[in-house]
Amino acid sequence: MPKVDERLTSASRLNVLPPKASPLTRRSLIAGSAAAFSAPAVLSAQSPNDEIRVGIIGVGGRGSNLLRRIIRSPGVKLVAICDIDPEAIARARQTSSEHNPDSDTFTEFRELLDRKDIDAVFVATPVNLHKEMAMAALEVHKHLYLEKPVGRTKEDVAAVMRASQTSRGLLQLGFQLRYDPRRSAAVRHVREGGIGRIAYMQADRHSGDLPRRKTWYFDASISGNMIVEQAVHIIDLMNWAMDGHPVKAYGAGGINVYQGEPAGRTTYDNYICIYEYPNDVRLAFSHIFINPRGFGGSREQIWGTEWAIDLVSATKHKLDPQPRRPAESEELNVEGEGGNMNQRAVDAFFRHLRDNSEPLNNAEWGRRATLAAIMGRTAIEEQRIVRWDEVAE
Repeated sequence: MPKVDERLTSASRLNVLPPKASPLTRRSLIAGSAAAFSAPAVLSAQSPNDEIRVGIIGVGGRGSNLLRRIIRSPGVKLVAICDIDPEAIARARQTSSEHNPDSDTFTEFRELLDRKDIDAVFVATPVNLHKEMAMAALEVHKHLYLEKPVGRTKEDVAAVMRASQTSRGLLQLGFQLRYDPRRSAAVRHVREGGIGRIAYMQADRHSGDLPRRKTWYFDASISGNMIVEQAVHIIDLMNWAMDGHPVKAYGAGGINVYQGEPAGRTTYDNYICIYEYPNDVRLAFSHIFINPRGFGGSREQIWGTEWAIDLVSATKHKLDPQPRRPAESEELNVEGEGGNMNQRAVDAFFRHLRDNSEPLNNAEWGRRATLAAIMGRTAIEEQRIVRWDEVAE
């Protein structure tokens, strides 16, 4: 195995090799007329009966979850696994034994991408690697399921977007909350005017600390800090409800309890960010990792001019300027309840490949959510108001 930067690749921190230093050149092999990029990518010649052949890069915690969803999708075959951790590869091979993935598992992700018989690639690696791996996959026109966020910086986001625009591969982001039937029904109801005009939004994520063994989480230079690595899910939901993106952000945060736990920690254990959207709508978001079990919790709520709605339960409550009794409430009609939202997201990805249709969580929605998270992080770090045009390119 080639020597790599140990700061980035201890087995407990990172599950794939970083990209080689040489520049990407595969586009030069397929460059030509604009029409060469306009046709949809097709399944490989080695895919019998429209079977979709899949490779996965990164089979740590999140990647293992995705792997289990991949092998449960009909008409899909997992054929290749990439990871630098031999134990992670062994676990992944055991989990997917019924698919009998090839014995030549990879520790260098470009070798997996070089295979002509792979139609789609899943990338589930630390955030600082998303840009290079996404660009490399899109360069060779693989369909790509990229775990959120798009990247760690605005430059990362811009680079992935450029690659997606010239690739025949479809790009779907891993915003699986969009595939939760209740959240989906609630957001669609809001977009259809079911609560009146949106007036205010609030979301909280209060929990204990992240697993200390996964030390890359706690290095902001790798994870992008938790507003980018995790809160981007919630920001995406609120962007979806608003059918847009925030125009500015301001906030504050710090490490008030877990200084040096784990060693070298640079990610906050608490922060709050306020986003302002067009039409004087605000989102207040708080995120803490010092929450005792049973104390507080999480919420995703939107207030309109007529009703307020809880996204998690898909229940709305009538506004009353002087409430004297429990509010009139209404539970939305939710279709397709049950099942796993991660499975729904993965199944939808494969359905879009077959139908050549646009994902619900496409590249543009991924761009908006990731840039909004980066905008919030910048506002917290620099203790100032940050505007959208500072992060959007």
